[in-house]
Amino acid sequence: MGLTAAAAVGLAAVLDGAFEEIPGRVHPVALFGRVVEPFDREWAAPGVVGAAVAVVLPLAAAVVAWGVVSGAVAGVAGVTTDVATVAGTGPSGAPLVPAVAGAVVAGVGLFATTSLRMLVSVAREVVGSVDEDADAAREAAVALVGRDTSSLSAAEIRSAAVESAAENIADGLVAPLLAFAVGVQVSLGVGVACAAWVKAVNTLDSMLGYPDKPVGTASARLDDAVMWVPARVSAVLLAVAAGSPRALLAARESAGVPASPNSGWPMATLAAALDVRLAKPGAYVLNPDADLPTAADARRGVRTVALAGALAFLLAGAAAAATPGTGVWAGVGT
Repeated sequence: MGLTAAAAVGLAAVLDGAFEEIPGRVHPVALFGRVVEPFDREWAAPGVVGAAVAVVLPLAAAVVAWGVVSGAVAGVAGVTTDVATVAGTGPSGAPLVPAVAGAVVAGVGLFATTSLRMLVSVAREVVGSVDEDADAAREAAVALVGRDTSSLSAAEIRSAAVESAAENIADGLVAPLLAFAVGVQVSLGVGVACAAWVKAVNTLDSMLGYPDKPVGTASARLDDAVMWVPARVSAVLLAVAAGSPRALLAARESAGVPASPNSGWPMATLAAALDVRLAKPGAYVLNPDADLPTAADARRGVRTVALAGALAFLLAGAAAAATPGTGVWAGVGT
């Protein structure tokens, strides 16, 4: 079980590095977003509808993920057992194939809930183009940040890219990996289901969790609770990746500056580690005594995020490898 779970994490990391993302037309997160869209409107009782959405939709996503993994492995197990029985060898030699199938299906599922290379690639593109073509950088930054980029200076664009990279490593990578590492202690299917549930909660918050959308209040509060631990784990990973443990101490003093109870942790940690000012006009300023990031600072920030992401995969794999079980087949499909 432990080796199967660790292999799933390794496969997710390989797929992320090789392909960045599943095509949008079939990406499970995009499909989930289409399910959410009809709820993004005015309701007579937005609080009740929002609470139902926050509870039911992530749970449904988790059940589907669990069913896909469990069903695929159970199906492979049945086929290999039948083949072994017909061949006269008995089912005792069959477990390895379901375990491999479990690792593949779970790895693809985990890949669908995580994102590192895409985040790093977009941030690197923004940082690399801002001094050569500021308009192109502003346009590229729209895919990375939730703010109006049309009037940002080059330094402010770099700041936005670094901030977003630091913030998104928490919900785009660390949170689903952490959920998988916890859930896989029960079974492989539960691990993928937990990752899917967390990703669904994050997606609801990103689509509905705004002050002008009362239907998203419950989703936003749930996301705040779910991201409490991943945000702080991400801050630790960024401090380690930057080789700057003191950055965590600085982050403790300024993590509460942004309105979000969680996003300030990774952003403040990276600001302290790089010794730069990160600022969102009209919202917050982190490490205000420093200067906005130069091109070299921003590139170092993106590299730090990439290394922190690699550490997240490594630690999740190690945690999965420690999963208890009585063999490679134990708990794979349940």
